[in-house]
Amino acid sequence: MKAITRTIFILSLVSLFNDVASEMLLPIMPLYLKTIGFSVFLIGILEGLAEATSSLSKGYFGKISDNSGKRMPLVRWGYALSMASKPMMGLLTYPVWIFFSRTMDRLGKGVRTAARDAILSDESEHGDRGKVFGFNRAFDTLGATIGPALACVFLYFHHGQYRPLFYFSFFPGIVAVFLTFLVKDKEQEHTPSEKKRVHFFAQFKYWKDSSPTYKKLLSGLLFFALFNSADAFLILKLKESGMGDIMVIVIYVFYNLVYALASFPIGILADRVGLKPMLLAGLVIFGIVYSGMAFAQGTVMYVVLFLLYGLYYACTEGISKAWVSKISNKKDTATAIGFFSGMQSIAALLSSTIAGFVWYQFGSFYVFLIAGVVAFITCIYLSFIKQA
Repeated sequence: MKAITRTIFILSLVSLFNDVASEMLLPIMPLYLKTIGFSVFLIGILEGLAEATSSLSKGYFGKISDNSGKRMPLVRWGYALSMASKPMMGLLTYPVWIFFSRTMDRLGKGVRTAARDAILSDESEHGDRGKVFGFNRAFDTLGATIGPALACVFLYFHHGQYRPLFYFSFFPGIVAVFLTFLVKDKEQEHTPSEKKRVHFFAQFKYWKDSSPTYKKLLSGLLFFALFNSADAFLILKLKESGMGDIMVIVIYVFYNLVYALASFPIGILADRVGLKPMLLAGLVIFGIVYSGMAFAQGTVMYVVLFLLYGLYYACTEGISKAWVSKISNKKDTATAIGFFSGMQSIAALLSSTIAGFVWYQFGSFYVFLIAGVVAFITCIYLSFIKQA
């Protein structure tokens, strides 16, 4: 536990409370949207647009963070935007308003992500990054377990009343914002000699300056991301199978609990066996889960698949960022992570939109089967990249 500094611990608490707010809404979001007239195709467009906003902002604000040497102002503003946006979705049901509110939430994520991950990287020793990112993901996902659990309890007593949950999400969100003021920027080792204005498209120049290993890793993960649609489609798959709202949320809580419990020990294991083997293992698990979703029948099978899905996230989410930070120059950490996360989200825009169209035209079977096959192909490609 020596690797877990005060800053890492507080930022992990921030992630926990923010995810209590976010994940309180995530499993009910597609259900709520369908009640106000959104089709599966429109939900796909909404999620895709929201992720595109997040993607285009991550690299830009990561570049601003590296250029200015400041991290925490961006972290605070990012969490504040997300906090304010969630209750807005419950106020009005006009499609334009829903699109605006959801996009504002994802903009907040784009503003804070690269700067926060750069702080985690700066606070960790070279050999402890898997542990540090795993610790942060564990707290993040603990919040993602508590949030849906609270939503489940509420819906048990107030069946079908989704709107109040958007208002309740404000309270853990404000706690997250408050906690960010307990962390201060530390003096950067590589403070720029002159402050330059950061142009929006300057983030894309990092590809040219990045290492060959970074390019290979990013190419493989982006190919995978093009077929990895939003988790909202998993929720819709459970509803398609005939499950009620409570059971859907219970399974979602179970998946997050597995993710939370596995993230830290898997991060420690990744520091010992290597980040690459752990990431490859996660992709294999994803391939099994999504291929299984295409053929799944019965509650027990869905529970098993969501258990494995939690392990997939524990093996990939924090691990991929740890690998990116490990192969990047320290002065460019936020830019490297921001560009990586941003390009992933652009791929997610296409993925969710395409998945919504394929589901609408041909059914869910093809959405999940194709994604499962692509995961195995990506695993084979990444196996040829140099060990991190």
